[in-house]
Amino acid sequence: MDLWGVFLFHLISFALLEVILASRDDCLVAGDSCSSDETCSPRLRTLRQCVAGNGSMKLGPGARSQCANAMSALLSSPLHGCQCKRGMKKEKNCLSIYWSLHQSIIHGLKLVESYPYETVQRDYDYVRLASITADSDIGMTTVNRCLAAAKACNVDDLCQKLRTEYVSACIKPTAKSGLCNRGKCNKALRRFFDRVPADYTHELLFCPCTDTACAERRRQTIVPSCSYESAEKPSCITQMRICNADYVCRSRLAQFQYACEPSDGSASGCKQGPHRDCLLAYTGLIGSTVTPNYVDNSTSSVAPWCSCSVSGSQREECDHFLGYFTNNSCLQNALNTFGSESEQPRTPSPPSSLTPTLGSRENTSPTSLPETVETMSNILDTIIPTQALANELPVGEATLPSNGLPISASPPSVTLQTACGLLLLLLHLLTNGH
Repeated sequence: MDLWGVFLFHLISFALLEVILASRDDCLVAGDSCSSDETCSPRLRTLRQCVAGNGSMKLGPGARSQCANAMSALLSSPLHGCQCKRGMKKEKNCLSIYWSLHQSIIHGLKLVESYPYETVQRDYDYVRLASITADSDIGMTTVNRCLAAAKACNVDDLCQKLRTEYVSACIKPTAKSGLCNRGKCNKALRRFFDRVPADYTHELLFCPCTDTACAERRRQTIVPSCSYESAEKPSCITQMRICNADYVCRSRLAQFQYACEPSDGSASGCKQGPHRDCLLAYTGLIGSTVTPNYVDNSTSSVAPWCSCSVSGSQREECDHFLGYFTNNSCLQNALNTFGSESEQPRTPSPPSSLTPTLGSRENTSPTSLPETVETMSNILDTIIPTQALANELPVGEATLPSNGLPISASPPSVTLQTACGLLLLLLHLLTNGH
């Protein structure tokens, strides 16, 4: 096969990969399909009863057998393998359908727990990253990459708009208490990190720092005083339970534990894939019950705002959870090498059971600098004033997912026709000696 044939072969391979990815229904579509099917619908109702309240007592005698039969039958339905998009419209509804089938334990019935989000088949836009960081290469002693990232965000309409929204929500005091509205702050943070391309969000959050002023500014990116900090650190066990009771938080945590799973045998320290996947999953936790952030302004160590000091008999479970942030070679390597590598995308391997051995090192100090008005103003000083947001077109719920591309995709049948057409073209050209 000559070079022209090799080129067409690879072109068709990519088209066929798109067919495979596009042919997987999202869980909303799969759920509607199951609900309208007289065989699938009652099995789904049975399984939901099994999952509800982590028990199957309502089903009466033989409940465990009913649950097992329903689960086995649904594993061959479109529900098995369905996925959701991060930040999609009706994301929670989509995830509730996914977790109906993927609950990790149903009275002794164990399923391998994976995560429900579609794999983002997109690398960093290194041209855009280069433009963001160009100034830091010219004046390394005076230009801060975090400042360069903030300026780049300001000239991108979506990034600037959503950044302004979350900063405003996180610093605005409520009339009654005088404190910020944490719920609105976290909702705005999730909106920002879900919809703005990683080229911008990662530069803002993971930009390298060489001094404490820069590191403190970076730590203040997600406005910790409103988004998660409190007078006393709660138990990590409590935070985990709250997270697991919420479909979105549970899904984000599952994606993080999968994408950032460490491996001693990997040069990158990651078992599943490149560092960018780990960092993308990490940002998915921001705005949740287990929001992670830099623990101080003198290191690149990160952790959620919680402690294992009062976990009692659940100390091992608590240490395991906290260790995913504090003693994780994959995550730490991803943070330390951000901006200095150009990883090539690779095909992800199937999800596996999450059983790494991790130690613990608690986040003991929120910051070594007291929070001041000047510190908070650092977040605002690079935001360019714009016209009233009310005059702008609203960003629809399903407009931009985390990869910056429209959520709607071509129907699988259309993509399949394209792939088949390319295949016929290749056969014709090869047959005629091209």
